[in-house]
Amino acid sequence: MSPTLDLAVFSGQHALHAVDAAGALRWRVRHACWGSSCLSWHDSYEEYAGIDHGHRHPDHGSCGISADGSTVWAHVRTPLPHDGESALDEEWLVFDAGDGRILGRASTDTGAAGSQHVPHPDPGQMGLRVGEGQDGSPLRWGRWDGTRITVTRISDDDRCLVDVSPCGTRFLTIAHWGRQPAIHRLPDGAVTHEVADHQIPPHPQAPSDVEEEPFWGYQCGFVDEHTVIASTIEGHGQPRHWLIDTTRGDVLGQVEYPIPVSEDPMALGDGTWLTCGEEDPFQLLLWCRS
Repeated sequence: MSPTLDLAVFSGQHALHAVDAAGALRWRVRHACWGSSCLSWHDSYEEYAGIDHGHRHPDHGSCGISADGSTVWAHVRTPLPHDGESALDEEWLVFDAGDGRILGRASTDTGAAGSQHVPHPDPGQMGLRVGEGQDGSPLRWGRWDGTRITVTRISDDDRCLVDVSPCGTRFLTIAHWGRQPAIHRLPDGAVTHEVADHQIPPHPQAPSDVEEEPFWGYQCGFVDEHTVIASTIEGHGQPRHWLIDTTRGDVLGQVEYPIPVSEDPMALGDGTWLTCGEEDPFQLLLWCRS
């Protein structure tokens, strides 16, 4: 969704679709099908609906819109229809948001089961989290200078990008398989702080003779520039939410809610975060620090 809410872009199995606020198609760009063994360019879903396992359970890419709404970034499978005969690849494309013209493209060197864009406040930057199942979670950082896109590989494909700080100087990752959160600095992506598991006390419902490392939820993020909220998912009782100091990596304490809430918080970066009600998943609850 664009910042002005006048454009929404959808990443599909065979094409990107951009629609305006009234739901009218503004532009469409076809790409190679995400079906596991498909080598075709499709015009519609009806061409492949339910024909085989690879199309019923495909891999998928993703897309995102820059902070100023001027460009659309998309992780797609290529070649594109006008590329002619070329090998299957995955690329990061930058489009003009107004008319869908391709402004730049570069290979991501990934084999995605799925991906997710993580926006940056600088319109010329974007983060990309790629899931490769048990093989890892590549993290790619894109920079667009108005002429070309540059893709940088960050870490050893073992950390999942989840959020960028409000001012854009840091980002947050979770280790593959839900292990320790880490704060990274930009532009080089170096880890400045990891959140040690020993800071999390045992779950009050856990047996006293059982020691278990917590799993961290992937839906976490920056409440503000100096605070992250994250959840631990444990084998006993409800998940717990924690506030973390981004300047030191210290756990500040557990969030105590007056009512039961859902598993994962969604940080908004303005000092607040969202959860859903435990009994009603359609009930949105907005929270802030007291």
